[in-house]
Amino acid sequence: MGLLTHQQPGNAADYVTEVVAEALSFPWAMAFLPDGGILVTERDGRIRLVNNGQLTKSSISGVPSTFVRSQGGLLDLRLHPKFSDNQALYFSYAHGGPEANGLRVARARLVENTLYDLETIFSVEPLKDTPVHYGGRLAFLPDGTLLITTGDGFEYREDAQRLDNLLGKTVRIRDDGSIPADNPFVDVGGARPEIWTLGHRNPQGLLVDATLGLVYLHEHGPMGGDELNILQPGKNYGWPIATYGMDYTGARISPYTDWPGTEQPLIYWVPSIAPSGLAQYAGEAFPDWQGNLLVGALAEKAVRRISFQGGLVDEQEVLFAELDERIREVSVGPDGFIYLLTDSLEGRLLRIRPK
Repeated sequence: MGLLTHQQPGNAADYVTEVVAEALSFPWAMAFLPDGGILVTERDGRIRLVNNGQLTKSSISGVPSTFVRSQGGLLDLRLHPKFSDNQALYFSYAHGGPEANGLRVARARLVENTLYDLETIFSVEPLKDTPVHYGGRLAFLPDGTLLITTGDGFEYREDAQRLDNLLGKTVRIRDDGSIPADNPFVDVGGARPEIWTLGHRNPQGLLVDATLGLVYLHEHGPMGGDELNILQPGKNYGWPIATYGMDYTGARISPYTDWPGTEQPLIYWVPSIAPSGLAQYAGEAFPDWQGNLLVGALAEKAVRRISFQGGLVDEQEVLFAELDERIREVSVGPDGFIYLLTDSLEGRLLRIRPK
């Protein structure tokens, strides 16, 4: 556990970087459609479509209004596992206003370029007055239930340890928003039954490895202390009781890096790399990377490739640093190539393929 010392820069000569789309306003997430198109969210509230390698001029219509400020806006999106049958699209976004805002998750049917039957299926409570730390990542479990990450709102970090609210958690709901009866805190008095895990700061990476039955989550620390965790239902991941990070003032948030009843991270990063986006490589384009995790990094301006040996972390490799771009999202396409979203007002969708 902890920071690994083995890091090596990726060899840019081994791959080619192609620009698929540009002039995207702070793109946040992507989803690959069965017909070959790519949906991309922009934080200012638009869902864009890349079709046949071209960014369409008009955005998807029917997207609800979002609270766009600082880190708030339109965030993640995921296709329902049976999207080909039901056209159901799920997305997360900030809603409300400056004095009372929070994360919301909605679903709708995507027909051609329009969303129909829009329905809110989850809202974080309580609302907060800070436009930061929303979490917002989505992932479906093999049983069809949906995991959602929520942030601590920055100013409300103690709430991450409280079971009576939804800040700083991962939650699990059914695809219609109802609550599964086997959630870990359903029968705990005063606890929110949606909660699946607690003790998170601002988780912006979520991945389900259905083959191994693992759920990976990474989250932003403050000054250092970013974490990669393997989630187990009902577990406490420590924030802010136990952390490897320091406050932005230089003060210690906690004297503890470990605390009874909390889980240690699989990896932590000091200094912070600011992780955002998480994928697992599966494809033929980069056969040596099969099963490896790919972690986007905003502050480091790179992607971390993490390999495993015997169930333990073996090495980390820094990839794509030559781009010198904040990486918001990393994903593996149906073609086996790696796709990146860069975090800027003139953001780009990039494709990485073997040379």
